[in-house]
Amino acid sequence: MKNNLLLGLAITALLFNSCSTDDTADINITDNSIINNTNNDGSTGNTDDDIAINAAEYSSDVVLDANKTYTISGPVIMSEGANLIIGEGVTIKAEATGADVYIAISQGAKIFANGTAASPIVMTSGASNPAAGEWGGLIILGKAPINSVTGNATSTSEIGSLPYGGTETLDSSGTISYVRVEYSGGAADGSSENNGFSFYGVGAGTTVDFIQAYEGADDGIEFFGGNVEVNHAVVINCQDDSIDWTEGFSGKVTNAYVQHGADHDKGFECDGYNTDIGNLSSPKFWSKPTVKDVTIVGLGSSTGNEAIRLRAGTQGVFDNILIQGFAEGFDLDGDAGANSDNPTGTGVINGDLDVTNVTFTDVTVPLKNDTGDTFTDADFITGIGNAIGTDYATWGAGWTIGN
Repeated sequence: MKNNLLLGLAITALLFNSCSTDDTADINITDNSIINNTNNDGSTGNTDDDIAINAAEYSSDVVLDANKTYTISGPVIMSEGANLIIGEGVTIKAEATGADVYIAISQGAKIFANGTAASPIVMTSGASNPAAGEWGGLIILGKAPINSVTGNATSTSEIGSLPYGGTETLDSSGTISYVRVEYSGGAADGSSENNGFSFYGVGAGTTVDFIQAYEGADDGIEFFGGNVEVNHAVVINCQDDSIDWTEGFSGKVTNAYVQHGADHDKGFECDGYNTDIGNLSSPKFWSKPTVKDVTIVGLGSSTGNEAIRLRAGTQGVFDNILIQGFAEGFDLDGDAGANSDNPTGTGVINGDLDVTNVTFTDVTVPLKNDTGDTFTDADFITGIGNAIGTDYATWGAGWTIGN
């Protein structure tokens, strides 16, 4: 008994010390006795209390056991070489203090979050009556290309100032499957906000399949460069853009379902580069993802909003897009000419930005051209009326909420 008590105290000291960096051996955070090794009757053993994870930078693996509930109260940062391993059915409750509470997977670290449809992983606010913006969400930082730097330089994230970007297109940050992020989007200031899922320079070696952002105060999913492929993505009731890309994102988004709530901005907001920084790449490249099998549901054409905004020279290939309930389907912004800083229209003319198979339901203006370049609707869109969108009712059943 004495040895067990000493072991419990030692582990407690390890997990909850005040140091900012943890460089111990692998930490398996699975047993409530780490926190409370005494039951109400004075005996030792597990309780049903939530398990706290210390705010720290971890340089060794952290393992969260399946079907348990954990809490975080500050940044949990996995440093290079460390893995965050999360079992199915895990719930992580974040202290509702805003942007400074988040989970970050640094360059060279990995996350293995493997939920299931029956037992998804849920990252949420710990408040009794949660609301959007109460914590920072999940941040992944990789080594794939971005166009906001020159050469092999890296940039730093809006929250936490963590480095991202590089030249490794096949870089892997791990696996994220059946993961739901709720009530995130905490803002540090008017220009720095967290999202539900923030993908910074994440490479194509990363697997992202079946994710949901729900009730966020900023974007649901945002891509800052990189070329990660995301399949089966759901964004419901996020207050800024549901899906956003910038800084040369060149990955894929397949099978996406977007549904607006009362507070919202665009369904998709798509930038070729970060206009606050500039396109610094050489040779110059722009965002150019592939987007396929998408349904975007707005609040009706009378609300005066845009489903998809394409600007700042973004390129992209869209196929099978169902848009319902918007004043504008596609809004293209830019400046005339291939040599302009924002050649969005040039992408249409050259075939680098196009839409195949789209259906508009309750949409007043299918295409608004504010690029300064001249082209017809048919130059940009073909196959009107042919899209069916994504089969969200089938693949989203059981693990998503809010619909």
